[in-house]
Amino acid sequence: MSAVLTPAATTPAPVRVPALRVSQSRVLLSEFTKFRSLRSTMWTLLAAVVLMIGIGALFSAVTASQYHTFRAADQAAFNPVTTSLTGVIFAVVAFGVLGALLTGGEYSTGMIRSSLTAVPRRLPVLWGKIAVFAGCIFLVSLVASFISFGLGQALLNSHHLGVSITAHDALRSVIGAALYLTVAGLIGLALGVLLRNTAAGITIFAAVFFVIPLLTGMLPASVSNHLTQYLPSNAGGAIWGGTVYVAHPLSPWTGFALLCGYAAVLVGAGAWRLRRSDA
Repeated sequence: MSAVLTPAATTPAPVRVPALRVSQSRVLLSEFTKFRSLRSTMWTLLAAVVLMIGIGALFSAVTASQYHTFRAADQAAFNPVTTSLTGVIFAVVAFGVLGALLTGGEYSTGMIRSSLTAVPRRLPVLWGKIAVFAGCIFLVSLVASFISFGLGQALLNSHHLGVSITAHDALRSVIGAALYLTVAGLIGLALGVLLRNTAAGITIFAAVFFVIPLLTGMLPASVSNHLTQYLPSNAGGAIWGGTVYVAHPLSPWTGFALLCGYAAVLVGAGAWRLRRSDA
């Protein structure tokens, strides 16, 4: 009786899946996913846009209706572009808070540990956050800035006070407002990385951009006139015209460069702590 020969059972070779390498582009995608998935991000962006456009429109409407009551000196100093962009002063709060929330919030929830486990080199996570935050904030604030300008000039034109975008320094001020808000927001983000606490980051940001400028106004003129123009809010404000009450404002691009310098120092300090300290 012959044995029945059957072919040996064959098992399929295991499919080799290539290991995914950590790259800056993948970190960017991860950070963008986190940025857009947070409900607080969308609400904060919406609040910033509403503040920027709404307050700019309010100031433009009130100025147009009350312009005839202004003194000659106030009429001579009137700047229709700056008036329509007044909302920038208030929108910067929202962007600074958002920056501190994105970084300080990850430390408070412990999510930062997951990010740093996936990206052991750490700094690519920070660069990804900065790139995503700066890109999104600049685009949103640029659109809001153009809308604020257009709406403000339409309201001012009801009393023949408005100007066009081709007016002297108008385009620079509109784009400069978006640049100022972006870099100011990065300062908030850097404070969140450096302090690792949302509340502390927001408090320091508010103090630097609002409390300290008010306090310096109480100093003797011999001191404040040589100090206030170097504060972050006043230095950066020079690029969009937000230095109405500064005695000796810096030139637009010099002031903006100084603001960028402040942001670079804080980002560098945050990067140093991120590398040196455990999350």
